[in-house]
Amino acid sequence: MSRLSQPRPFEDQRHPPYISYEEFLDWADEDTLAEWVDGAIVMTSPASRQHQKIVNFLVAILSTFSDLHSLGEVIDGPFQMKLGRSGREPDVLFVAQAHLNRFKTTYLDGPADLVIEVVSPESAGRDRGDKFYEYREAGIPEYWLIDPLVQQAEFYQLDAAGLYQSVATDATGIYRSLVLPGFWLRVAWLWQDPLPDTTQALLTIDRDAYTRYLQERLQQPDL
Repeated sequence: MSRLSQPRPFEDQRHPPYISYEEFLDWADEDTLAEWVDGAIVMTSPASRQHQKIVNFLVAILSTFSDLHSLGEVIDGPFQMKLGRSGREPDVLFVAQAHLNRFKTTYLDGPADLVIEVVSPESAGRDRGDKFYEYREAGIPEYWLIDPLVQQAEFYQLDAAGLYQSVATDATGIYRSLVLPGFWLRVAWLWQDPLPDTTQALLTIDRDAYTRYLQERLQQPDL
């Protein structure tokens, strides 16, 4: 039988026993919606269409901006991030160039530099509770909470004492990232329907760099 069709030892148990992180990775497959917390499996719910559209928009603009300036790597979930006592699957994570060695084949061994969670009714408690404190304790420098239901975005940056400080947008509704120098986000974009065109968004954020990138692409031969 393929791995997807094999019996999975913990799936029928309401309260699965303690398992190690390595056992969790071996148990879970690419379609498993679950996280590992203090040795227990925590099942999560599928994302909504709106949730996924916001994730896709953020990944598109963040990954392109990061590539333009060789800042690191952006990846969306599901992809495991192993912290001290948990294995979480953030909606979006960014890892700076200096920390790319933390990537393993199927998980990130240590904290990302930026984590983004798009809040749903099912995940709100975890995102604002357990994950907030876990990410702070792990030393993740920047944490975004995006709540499309109430059209609210919260941005946190780690201070010198290792505590998250809420960072407000400026008078025009723009948030400026700590770990992606030069990147900014107009929060109102996230609530537009449809979401902004990613090319137009990138031209607005960094016209010179993105224009050069487009010109270089146009000069390349077809595949």
